[in-house]
Amino acid sequence: MPTAKTLHSGLFNSATFVNDMLNRNGIESNLVQVDDNNCIDREVSKYKPTHVIVEALWVIPEKFDTLHKLHPRVNWIIRLHSEMPFIANEGMAMEWIFLYDKMGKKNKVQIAPNTEKMYSDLKKSGVNNLIFLPNYYPVMNGEKIIFKDKKHVDIGCFGAIRPMKNQLIQAVAAIDFGNKITKPIHFHINSERIEKGDSALRNIRALFENQEIHTLIEHPWYSHKDFNDIIRKMDIGLQVSLNETFNIVAADFVSNDIPIIGSNEISWLSCFYKASQTSSDDIVKKIKFAYKFRKLNIQKLNKLGLIKTSEFARSTWVKYFKKH
Repeated sequence: MPTAKTLHSGLFNSATFVNDMLNRNGIESNLVQVDDNNCIDREVSKYKPTHVIVEALWVIPEKFDTLHKLHPRVNWIIRLHSEMPFIANEGMAMEWIFLYDKMGKKNKVQIAPNTEKMYSDLKKSGVNNLIFLPNYYPVMNGEKIIFKDKKHVDIGCFGAIRPMKNQLIQAVAAIDFGNKITKPIHFHINSERIEKGDSALRNIRALFENQEIHTLIEHPWYSHKDFNDIIRKMDIGLQVSLNETFNIVAADFVSNDIPIIGSNEISWLSCFYKASQTSSDDIVKKIKFAYKFRKLNIQKLNKLGLIKTSEFARSTWVKYFKKH
């Protein structure tokens, strides 16, 4: 029974994908959004699960002393959606992870990184009660996108504004690309969710305020369905992040057959669509390739990688719960 905190967040969407997949594979699962850790007992008492998956680090470790006494047969799994570079900015992250680990056998608590890299890093750090539960994504086969030649180019660099998302240099690259092909760029971002990214947003806005033909378009945070409708209006996506564990935004673009440029942090992307995070020239080079060949649908290479990754994730989850 995964639990999540924020409706329509990437975390909530990720939990929804897994929840639906488990049910399709004959493993009863229920997704519950709770306000805080004091609500967990009520939901567990209602559904009486064998396993409770807490998505991300938000339940204080001491809470599991109480929860274990109330529900001694329940296995608790804390699922991590971040790697070391990201959690370095979360003051309590490593402290809580070690506290979860120390209470593992006593309170039946396990920690589940969603990447093999984070699993390995935690193992090297001395964390023992680990299981690997990767992200699952339900790849779509929607109606074919018809790319039309417009007077401008729509480039979507969506997602929460965070330092690790690296949006400013991607905005610079988008502008340079527009100048090179002599077309205005409409650069789309989500400006409603700022996660330690106030400075990044301010700099992106200042960048576009000083452009003659290029425009910044700020979007609210959408439901997953509405977000996919927006994606289908884009020509190119950008997610050249400094650190990722999966990147649902990139998966949404790929699932809709819209070309997207990422970085090596998105392991399942084709190498043709990966750019250096610190080189605007390399990002422009990859945007040119994606834009030139988008009508030939070469971006399907990304979908092949996503399908393979998702099938591996499905198999991993199903095997774990069939055994437990």
